Amino acid sequence: MDAIFKALNDPARRALMDSLRARDGQTLTELEEQLEMSRFGVMKHLKVLEDAHLVTTARRGRFKHHYLNPLPLQELVDRWVHPFLQPQTEKLSALKAQLETETMTDKPDFVMSTFIRCTPEALWQALTDPAKMEEYHFFARKVDLDGDTLHYHNGEGDVLLSARTIATEKHRRIESTFQIAGPDAPKASRTVFLIDPQGEQCRLTVEHYELTFPVVPGQGVHDGWSRWAAGLKSYMETGKALNFEPAMAG
Repeated sequence: MDAIFKALNDPARRALMDSLRARDGQTLTELEEQLEMSRFGVMKHLKVLEDAHLVTTARRGRFKHHYLNPLPLQELVDRWVHPFLQPQTEKLSALKAQLETETMTDKPDFVMSTFIRCTPEALWQALTDPAKMEEYHFFARKVDLDGDTLHYHNGEGDVLLSARTIATEKHRRIESTFQIAGPDAPKASRTVFLIDPQGEQCRLTVEHYELTFPVVPGQGVHDGWSRWAAGLKSYMETGKALNFEPAMAG
C-alpha cells in the first residue's frame, strides 16, 4: 500500500495514469506527447508506476503498450474509497469510464497482472486442471473438460462460460476463446494467460482481446477478472480460496 501512495504522490505520474485511464494501451511515444518532459523522464515515471504494480505492459513487435493494472487500485478503492461512496457517485463514475473507453482490436482491450508465490508448474496446473479450478473460481461450482474446451457451471449445473484452448506453451502461455453463455451474450472474445517466473514468485498476466463492450472499472469483465485473480492467488498461497457470496459473484 505504501508503494502505491508513493507512486501516486507526483502530478506527472498521476497525469500518466489519467491518460491510460482515458485510453489504455498507449505506447511510450504516445504518452510522451502529452507531457512537457523528456522521453527519459517519462520512462522514469513509468518505471515507478510499474514497480508499484499500478501499470503493466504488453509488447507487440517493436511497440510496448502500457495498461493500468486494476488489482492494486481495486484494493485501494475497496479499503479507502468505496465505503464512503454514495450510489449516485458510483453511477456517475461508471458512466464516465464507459464514455471514455475506446475499443481497440490490434492490442489487448484489458490487461491485468498479479504476483503469486508458487512455481510455474503449480500455477500451470491450477490454470488447466478442472478440479483445481473448482476450488478457487469465484462463480463456477463445477468445471469440466470436453476435448479442448472447458465449461464453467453454476450451482444449478447451467453452463455460464466456455473456453476453448487455441494454443499453449507449457508452463508459459495459454490462449483460449472466452464465450459467455446465453441467447443475448456477446460474441466470443479471446484471452491469454502469461506465466513469468520471478524467483520464488510467478507474475501472472491476463490479456483479454476482441471485447465488444467497454471495460468499466469495478464492473463486468474488470470485476470478474479481479475476483478470479484474488481467488487464485489466495488458493495458491494459502490453500483456501476467497469466499465470494453468490449474489456478489453474479
